Amino acid sequence: MTVERDRSNLPPLSLHVPEPKFRPGDAVDFGEIEVPPAGAQRRPDTADKAQTFHELAYTLVRVLDEDGHAVGPWDPKLDPDTLRKMLRSMALVRAFDERMFRAQRQGKTSFYMKSTGEEAVSVGAASALAYDDMCFPSYRQQGILLTRGWSLVDMMNQIYSNKGDRLQGRQLPIMYSVKEAGFFSISGNLTTQYPQAVGWAMASAAKGDSRIAATWCGEGSTAEGDFHSALTFATVYRAPVIFNVVNNQWAISSFSGFAGAEATTFAARAIGYGIAGIRVDGNDILAVYAATQWAAERARTNQGPTLIEHFTYRVEGHSTSDDPTQYRSAGEPTAWPMGDPVVRLKNHLIGLGEWDEERHAAQDLELAEEVKRAQKEAEKNGILGHGMHQPFETMFEGVFEETPWHLKEQCQQMLDEQKAAGL
Repeated sequence: MTVERDRSNLPPLSLHVPEPKFRPGDAVDFGEIEVPPAGAQRRPDTADKAQTFHELAYTLVRVLDEDGHAVGPWDPKLDPDTLRKMLRSMALVRAFDERMFRAQRQGKTSFYMKSTGEEAVSVGAASALAYDDMCFPSYRQQGILLTRGWSLVDMMNQIYSNKGDRLQGRQLPIMYSVKEAGFFSISGNLTTQYPQAVGWAMASAAKGDSRIAATWCGEGSTAEGDFHSALTFATVYRAPVIFNVVNNQWAISSFSGFAGAEATTFAARAIGYGIAGIRVDGNDILAVYAATQWAAERARTNQGPTLIEHFTYRVEGHSTSDDPTQYRSAGEPTAWPMGDPVVRLKNHLIGLGEWDEERHAAQDLELAEEVKRAQKEAEKNGILGHGMHQPFETMFEGVFEETPWHLKEQCQQMLDEQKAAGL
């Protein structure tokens, strides 16, 4: 028998719709963001069980303090040459981004994505990983290739989709694929790289190899099913993989609250899966390096996966197709409390007596000229709109291991028609 209940005294149900705190025209105050003192976070042994350091998923691992000093147990104690190398890599990423952004605005390519303010995420991680560890990046980790010393010209050829493009114009600009540098093909489909990284890591372990995998996604992409499928497989099989969540506050025009940031941190996702979770200051390259080094050691010693949330900020638009002034306050980038990763490492080196403003300015000029020379070289192979850069017959290649007879027939027919037309 159904019993009718009087609900007249209950409030009506309602849904919570996340809304960013600042919109265009608003004054910005990030005062509510808790920034713990640098060096205050403990560094567990890499063999410790994940459930013994849950607090690291809710705080911020920081190494560089407000005065530019490296402090605390997470300080990787890197030598000055290594620090200068990382500073140069971040400055190179910035110079590369600026040049390619201008190229897109000049109509030389169709699309580009800058990583301004997030250089420490990719450069710090790539510096801590072994060269032959396999990286499964998202579309804002060009710093991995640049840190690994990959050719600027080769990267630009891909951006221009010209005749020197190793991918033959089949990928959107900036979606590189460099097997030789351990850089897996970028996909525009969000977070497909996560299960791919887990599969590769499982294969490496099954073969008894010593190489690990690392993968990156934005905070918005943690709402994708592939993210959770990857974490499930990784925790069950203790796959040697590092999950990096780049929390830059914005997923195109949707702020991080739509992916769950109002409820908890993204590093806390790890707790429910029983894996290690760490939240780091993504603008502190020493913290990024130290956390990656720690996670890599756990992976190599069969302690399983680690999820690292890089708390950072996307300074500019999502891409050249985006205008951030339409959905966020113009004051956000300069108000962000974590500062500029390039400036913070520069100041650290100056404080050590291992760098100065004059050398930094000279390096910026040198890198700008290096990128400019590479651009001129790449543009010899063609730019957007300057005719077809790949032979017609390549449209039939790269799909089948052995081309089926009917495609061979179609290809030959096309070539015959080209010849008859005098093309």
